[in-house]
Amino acid sequence: MTLLDINSDYKNSADILTALDKIQTNMNKSSRTLIGLTGGPGSGKSTLANYLLDHFSKQQNTHIICLSMDGFHLPKNQLQSLPNSVEALARRGAPWTFDSTAFIERVKRIKQGYQQNDILWPSFDHSLGDPIEDELIIKQHTNVVLIEGLYLLHQQDGWQDSKALFDEHWFLDIPVEVAIERLAKRHMKAWNFTHEQAMDRINQSDGLNAELVATYKDQADWLLRV
Repeated sequence: MTLLDINSDYKNSADILTALDKIQTNMNKSSRTLIGLTGGPGSGKSTLANYLLDHFSKQQNTHIICLSMDGFHLPKNQLQSLPNSVEALARRGAPWTFDSTAFIERVKRIKQGYQQNDILWPSFDHSLGDPIEDELIIKQHTNVVLIEGLYLLHQQDGWQDSKALFDEHWFLDIPVEVAIERLAKRHMKAWNFTHEQAMDRINQSDGLNAELVATYKDQADWLLRV
């Protein structure tokens, strides 16, 4: 799904309008709000985050940033050094293939840094397949920080402290089969796969992650359906 798709297909979605209202309300506060946006692979988390950011960037005096946990992927060279390196590379994207400790430490700094100091955040270069450290800046006056990712509600693999760091948890509740088909189309386009090849790749990793993430939705404060 592209930003153009969500602009045309979901512009009048009740839940997206509610999301915009929620963010506007939080921007009017004199404190910082951290929103976690969780959803499975292919659910459209980054597309939605980009849409929300684009909407508010057109306004003056808005203080919001949308971030991804993808910058906390363990680099490939670190995965290759693990005792189970073959499994780690094949399962990249599973909760234990991220640096959960660094993620939680950085979110704590964001939570504590409002009106005190800017915080740096890593991005992820999909062409390289590795994170880029300290590429993004959360300005000290930014009072709405939305972070999207798979494992913000995960309670194992070092993610246990993540949930409590956020003021609100939103879950992008897209049927797993719809998200998987989106992933298949993405793989077919990116790597010129057949549908069968794309599904074989998904079944080895993303499909497993999708099933895991779907178990978290009851922990969220709001199920967002678009």
